[in-house]
Amino acid sequence: MSDTEKKFQDDKPYQGSLEKGQLDEFVVQPHPQYHFDVHDLDRVQRRLKQRHVQMYIAGTIGTGLFLGSGHALGGAGPLGALIAYALVGTVAYASLCSIGEMTTWAPISGTFPHFAARWVDPALGFAVGWNYFYTNAISTPVEITAAVILITFWDSNASVSRTGDTHHAAIYTAVLCVLVCLVNIFGVRWFGESEFFFSIIKILLIIGLLIAGLVIDLGGGPQGDRIGFRYWKHPGAVAGAGLVKNVNTDRFLGILSVLVQAAFSFQGMELVAIAASETESPRRNITKAVHRVFYRIIIFYILGVLMIGMLVAYNDPGLLQSIGTAAQSPFVIAMNHAGVKVLPHIVNGAIFSSAFSAGNSFLFCSSRILYGLALRGQAPRFLTYCTVGGLPLFAVLVASAFSFLAFMSVSSGAETVFTWFVNLSTTGGFTSWFSMNLTYIYFYRGMKAQGFDLTKNAYNNKWQPYVAYWGCGWTMFFILINGFAVFFGKFNVSNFFTAYVNIPIFLILYVGYKIVKRTKVWKPLEMDFVTGIPSMEETEIPEIPPKNIWERIAGILF
Repeated sequence: MSDTEKKFQDDKPYQGSLEKGQLDEFVVQPHPQYHFDVHDLDRVQRRLKQRHVQMYIAGTIGTGLFLGSGHALGGAGPLGALIAYALVGTVAYASLCSIGEMTTWAPISGTFPHFAARWVDPALGFAVGWNYFYTNAISTPVEITAAVILITFWDSNASVSRTGDTHHAAIYTAVLCVLVCLVNIFGVRWFGESEFFFSIIKILLIIGLLIAGLVIDLGGGPQGDRIGFRYWKHPGAVAGAGLVKNVNTDRFLGILSVLVQAAFSFQGMELVAIAASETESPRRNITKAVHRVFYRIIIFYILGVLMIGMLVAYNDPGLLQSIGTAAQSPFVIAMNHAGVKVLPHIVNGAIFSSAFSAGNSFLFCSSRILYGLALRGQAPRFLTYCTVGGLPLFAVLVASAFSFLAFMSVSSGAETVFTWFVNLSTTGGFTSWFSMNLTYIYFYRGMKAQGFDLTKNAYNNKWQPYVAYWGCGWTMFFILINGFAVFFGKFNVSNFFTAYVNIPIFLILYVGYKIVKRTKVWKPLEMDFVTGIPSMEETEIPEIPPKNIWERIAGILF
């Protein structure tokens, strides 16, 4: 230990609770200005079970995978779409590993925005928290609108954004907004049970589509046509973006063009960590969830994109549709080509439940982030109010109000602004991923400097901090190239604005808070890893071993 570290220890007297066996030298004193110890205010309760947490990986799977994958296939071809989804998948997983390790150390309300304030800079926590709040808050009406569009598969009068009479769109929008809000207002147990149910539907849908797709590809459809990798040869494996004349360069740009679409499909995986303060035995259950995410990414996303690339050509006219129903899904297009007529209705119903579930999850995320900000004095204090059952009621109500922005899609005049919201919610996700990985890098340095053994944490990734560096580098790249297409051909101010407006918003939040509060970046020996963090004995309850074969199977699946 250096002389500087020894002197620092002498200057910092022992204070606060200490998790057994994790530290025997010194504990950094909490800074009262930043509200790190909020035990007296935090009233949420641990009501989410293991099966709820394990299914959260499917909670935010929505139209981005089932419908958006068709845009990715049409924009980059089967190989290009596969590369884009695989790359973004590694970045999403890196971000989840980073936040998972920090959350199992500190399973408290506020999650990664609080971690950024606690271990990087309070100003960063403020900016990250509000950025994540509004990106999730506006993602809720995006998913509600997608669900209303899916209803047009059965009810043509539900068409949205028409001039004049909006037919049934307003009614469907109102019903879905109220239902999403009620699920969250009823409490976290209702949210957990609903997401568990919807996640099972999604998983069964994905597995069913993969099996049906494989059967069709091998010639098992009504027409008996064996497809194989036919479409990888003609029209080709990689599609061009149509931006430059050089074929290879244009194909590379085609892959870049679908990265944002791929990112939207992965957005929201961090829900398992955001719900940590309301999860039973969070350290054990979040560790299990993060370990299983890798395999679920491969099954749900990578195999899904590989399958549609085998079944549908990237120049298929069906992929050019923008109607937003199951008819646009590459899986349905493939089934129609193979002569399977019944499945489209089943798929549309399942995708509808996926859109509703995703909106439900985004509303939960935004309310809990807002509650965490209020606990640390970075949002109005009235938002810390919790009911007797542990529901942060006012935070839920404020977040719920954003769901009614879905009515903007019913009005043709507001449709452009709503499209900006769609793009803003996607690009804001890159900023959140970047902050998760950046915060972990600081967390890693501080833990090492203060003598903590990271391997004793409930979850520890042996490839850290390199996983976080990978996530940091690629998310910064995604942020910078997000709107690259506007620089080819005629410059479009509106597209440029939607692609990059999140950068100045984030910088204004960060710099403004830093100037007003005069915050500083924490040095490794100044970081507080103890105050207000519950011990293992406080959060974990004994795991009940399975009694029979069915409980063992349930333990593996859930």
